[in-house]
Amino acid sequence: MCGIVAYIGNKNALPILINGLRRLEYRGYDSAGVAILNNGEFLSAKSVGKIDNLATKLNGQDLAGTYGIAHTRWATHGGVTEANAHPHADCTGKIILAHNGIIENYRELKEELGASHTYKSETDSEVLAHLIEIYYKGDLRKAVLEALARVRGTYGLVVMHSDHPNTLIAARMGSPLVVGIGDNEFYIGSDASPMLAYTKKVIFLDDGEVTEISREQMNTVNLKDINVAKHVEEIEWDEAQAQKQGFPHFMLKEIFDQPTVMADAIRGRYNLADGIAHLGGLNMSLEQMHSVKRVVLIACGTASYAALVGKYMFERLAGIPTEVDVASEFRYRDPIIDSQTLVFGISQSGETADTLAALKEAKRKGAFVRGIVNVVGSTIARETDGGVYIHAGPELAVASSKAFTNMVAALLLCALQFGRINKLTLATGQRLLNALQEIPEKMQIILQQSDKIKELAEKYQNCRDFFFLGRGINFPVALEGSLKLKEITYIHSEAYPGGEMKHGPIALLSPQFPVFAIMTKNQLYDKMRSNIEEVKARHAPIILLATEGDDKASELAQDIIYVPPTMEVLEPLLNVIPLQLFSYHLAVALGRDVDRPRNLAKSVTVE
Repeated sequence: MCGIVAYIGNKNALPILINGLRRLEYRGYDSAGVAILNNGEFLSAKSVGKIDNLATKLNGQDLAGTYGIAHTRWATHGGVTEANAHPHADCTGKIILAHNGIIENYRELKEELGASHTYKSETDSEVLAHLIEIYYKGDLRKAVLEALARVRGTYGLVVMHSDHPNTLIAARMGSPLVVGIGDNEFYIGSDASPMLAYTKKVIFLDDGEVTEISREQMNTVNLKDINVAKHVEEIEWDEAQAQKQGFPHFMLKEIFDQPTVMADAIRGRYNLADGIAHLGGLNMSLEQMHSVKRVVLIACGTASYAALVGKYMFERLAGIPTEVDVASEFRYRDPIIDSQTLVFGISQSGETADTLAALKEAKRKGAFVRGIVNVVGSTIARETDGGVYIHAGPELAVASSKAFTNMVAALLLCALQFGRINKLTLATGQRLLNALQEIPEKMQIILQQSDKIKELAEKYQNCRDFFFLGRGINFPVALEGSLKLKEITYIHSEAYPGGEMKHGPIALLSPQFPVFAIMTKNQLYDKMRSNIEEVKARHAPIILLATEGDDKASELAQDIIYVPPTMEVLEPLLNVIPLQLFSYHLAVALGRDVDRPRNLAKSVTVE
């Protein structure tokens, strides 16, 4: 989410910047802006909405110049307004920057900077411009390095100064930046797509690197101002492939995004010392939170399966009775809702019509109504009285993947926040947060098995039916795995709790009816093992998801995918990834349109 484009060279910068923004539209955004140095002064324009709005606004304006920066913003701190759009400037107007990421300690920095600084936006990013201002003594790179030493958070950052018309400073920490190399010119982008029309030679910045770029050269250092040697790479992608960052499909890219966006979802939202989550967007006082006696989670599709995971989390961590309702059914059954009920509407797009209608009904009945959504400024975000943004970034594939894990992460943090004020001990809260911090790294370990999972998928590509089995908190994961298979492969699939198999569905088992079973090490391990023994006795092929080090798993199946161990309540964050990869690779093997499966839409805005 968000996109940066910058140029320094001998060409007119404005067309390059606007075309570059268009190449980054796939990342998702709600506003855009551009700034160009013109006769020693920065001229800028910003607009809400599409890049076409910005281009129309620029018609007739004299923004000629060969040095500039542009940005598409996905709102986080502050609403969707022109004032909050990037680029942002310091008090002098000489320093201007575009920033992707989150400055976690911006409030502390803003307080430290004091009343002598005047701010024009509500963003965390603008604070960084003012911080660079106080360190600037004629050396722009040094000022940026000193400012970044004070920053906690993530950034993809480009800084310009009107007194340095032959200098761009770019820095990366957790948010990608690519430098394109031309003939006495350089391009900067959040990925390679904005520059592929001009050059295929690029340098990828790594975390903790700052580069100073003139028209003639670039010099990269680390945060301690020590030179770093960088390697020039030749990009072979076309522009569409560049948007996918080299992945063949958006869905695979989004599956592989999960470690990064998972870290984004939890960053700055907990206090390890107190073992508690802090979600200020809930807009609930401590007294209101104590008054909640019941939680209702309303959603559709993948979001409803994330909600089922959330049910386990709320009941186990917070001790609050929790229900999950399919949004399309909720308002037609005369639900019992009162002022002690907290209702969450969960939706990636924030525009799901059934969920929105259900929330309105809950609000009418006097409940606390909150949203868990991905799209800032969406209808659900506006219509509710608070909530949590999941920060998954744009999902362009119709079948959801990274939104599921980030929804689960958001629900976990909500349950932890309520749990710590109700019954959860400090030690348990700290243990949970420590384990949560390890999840992105463990996701990476699972993603490294993609080729092995591909081989399994190809082995089963001729099957016409599947069962997915799970127990406890992993039953919703089985439901989500089954949904993914249906969505993108068009293969019939069903999911059941492991204990329900013998209550009817077992009649369908045969050597032609494979079962994908989740049997990770948790309190239901022995129960689930018994259920899989029943499947094995009917000679149905078994694909087993097991915990690393489980030597007994091979007694049940030959086809096993191992995942790293974690706390039971966190298992869905890991266990869903092999199921996503399995469905993806199976769909590719069958020649399906993975990103745009038939009959489906990304955002269901009608009932």
